[in-house]
Amino acid sequence: MAFSSKHPHQFNHIRNFVNAKVKWVRDPYLDTAVLKEKDLKQTISLKNQIISSPSKSLSIYAASQLKASLNVPTTTTKFIDKYHCVFSQFQPGPGLPPRVRLTPQAFSFHKEEMAIHNSPTNREDTVQRLARLLMLAGMAKLPLYVIEKLKWDLGLPHDYVTTLLADYPDYFDVCVVEDPSSGKELLALELVLWRKELSLSELEKRAMSLGYFGDKRRHDIAFPIFLPKGFDLEKRVKTWVEDWQKLPYISPYEDAFHLDTSSDQAEKWTVAILHELLSLLVSKKTERENLLCFGECLGLGLRFKKALVHHPGIFYISNKIRTQTVVLREAYRKDFLVNNHPLMGMRYWYINLMSKT
Repeated sequence: MAFSSKHPHQFNHIRNFVNAKVKWVRDPYLDTAVLKEKDLKQTISLKNQIISSPSKSLSIYAASQLKASLNVPTTTTKFIDKYHCVFSQFQPGPGLPPRVRLTPQAFSFHKEEMAIHNSPTNREDTVQRLARLLMLAGMAKLPLYVIEKLKWDLGLPHDYVTTLLADYPDYFDVCVVEDPSSGKELLALELVLWRKELSLSELEKRAMSLGYFGDKRRHDIAFPIFLPKGFDLEKRVKTWVEDWQKLPYISPYEDAFHLDTSSDQAEKWTVAILHELLSLLVSKKTERENLLCFGECLGLGLRFKKALVHHPGIFYISNKIRTQTVVLREAYRKDFLVNNHPLMGMRYWYINLMSKT
């Protein structure tokens, strides 16, 4: 582990967040971005289960048993009927129970999706983003259940442990850690070697591309802020945010636990971690619960909660599709991603197929 503590305690001043409620204002564009993907994760997950079967089909009974684990919002039969352009029911023979398989179009999309997953460029990108996730965790290892929660938004392949991790022993090792709350042993993913070349955050890379990096790296970086139309911060909150932006930027890959937890500087580091985590995701968004789960592993659960509320110009929390989704504002223009990862392009094809009647 190669964390460095380079930040003097003079940054550790307390200027607590002002005692003012930051109102939540609905952003219809980002709500639409979330709504577009309604049932998409469940559809792809069921598709993967069908494809994983030797016959490339499942009995309707077996599919119905997956309802809870896949978080299917209705009965599996109704779900399959609803997305009949993705799933096709058939009877393999007289008197035999009905089964479900992919439609030819969905199977074609699946092959294209696998081609993206298996391309050398995407595999290297995925491995590096996963390594950076582990580096963000500080201890360079994370319980597998945390990675499972983020698997969809990271764009990991369905069977990533065997098809991806196993091919990169110089990056990853599956190990066992003890759950501090229960004392039980948990499977975890460990980063074999700290990779300094990956420890540059997205904001730092952007600063370098603009040519004003150098020795001023911690002082010149502010978070991009995009407030929705009609949103107006109270004057004292606005002043606090402006002063907070001028505080030194501490890389999320550096250890800043020496800072007082109630200081604004510590909050800026917390926001840097959240910002980098969302930047690592192909969709630039994830369920709030997933972020808090990751935060708990770092001992930052409460600080994550506060940071998400304090900074509505950086993070948007959508209440659509039966959950709370945190969206990185700067990654979207209206309801479209600024930079589309190939997997996101593929997912939009599935969405189009799902919408057909």
